[in-house]
Amino acid sequence: MNKKKENNAVFWVFVTPVVFAFLLVVIVPFFLGVWYSFTTWTSSARAGAGTQFVGLTNYFKSFQDVAFSFSFLITFGYTLVNMVAINFVAFGLALLVTSKIKGRNLYRVGFFLPNLIGGLILGYIWQFIFNNAIPALGHTVPGLEGLAKPENLILATNTGALMALVIVGTWQYAGYIMMIYIAAIESVPMELHEAAQIDGAGAWSRMMKITVPMAAQAFTVTMFLTLVQSFKQFDVNVSLTAGGPSTMFVGKPILGTELIALNIYNTAFVSNNLAQGQARAVIFFVVLALVALIQVYLNKKKELEL
Repeated sequence: MNKKKENNAVFWVFVTPVVFAFLLVVIVPFFLGVWYSFTTWTSSARAGAGTQFVGLTNYFKSFQDVAFSFSFLITFGYTLVNMVAINFVAFGLALLVTSKIKGRNLYRVGFFLPNLIGGLILGYIWQFIFNNAIPALGHTVPGLEGLAKPENLILATNTGALMALVIVGTWQYAGYIMMIYIAAIESVPMELHEAAQIDGAGAWSRMMKITVPMAAQAFTVTMFLTLVQSFKQFDVNVSLTAGGPSTMFVGKPILGTELIALNIYNTAFVSNNLAQGQARAVIFFVVLALVALIQVYLNKKKELEL
């Protein structure tokens, strides 16, 4: 009994600082943020203008803002394309490095390395590639002169800039997701593949009938991770496109690639409207939580079917 009490005491000695830090850094700021979203909270030192409770005013204003609605729309579109691109590339790389190809361990390291580069730095690197390296290629390689034209720059149009975000996001994150797929693929018993091969099953048939069903749990995890990562995209969005180029939406000029996280930042810190920015963050949290729960539910259901 004394030993049990001693173990409990040791447990709480180590856990208490972590729980305290989690409450202080995550839980308390979250609920304070929810409260501030119902007020006129701002960083401006206006004489005689204290923080006042305004109810759902900030939420109504957010939904009435065309830029906020457009940010949600393009964030959903970006997330869908980015999820498909990352998982498709990651699964392909995982199949490659789990095959009998020479130097597969070196390939694993190489494919994973981009994930170690910070998002801001990554965005500036690829901005240089899109704006300078590719046009320079057009100037030097015969037949590729079109790449040097300003109107053909990928960051010059909204669709191109959004695709650039997908390219950079896939290049950065596919290696990380690849590692999860590698673990799932290598956990599939080789006896199943050998038996199927003896029965005459080809590589494609073995992958679809054995590898994919056996790796169903990995797909649930990777889809969730890429969904959350895509929805929360901020640093690459800031450094690569800064929300541009501009576009028109329902007759109003707005930023064409301003994803929802960047829209919240611009509202709070550029426009100095902290309360409305916080309201948008709460809306973002609720939508992301609902979408993530639906995605996990559907993937779990698919696991049972497989």
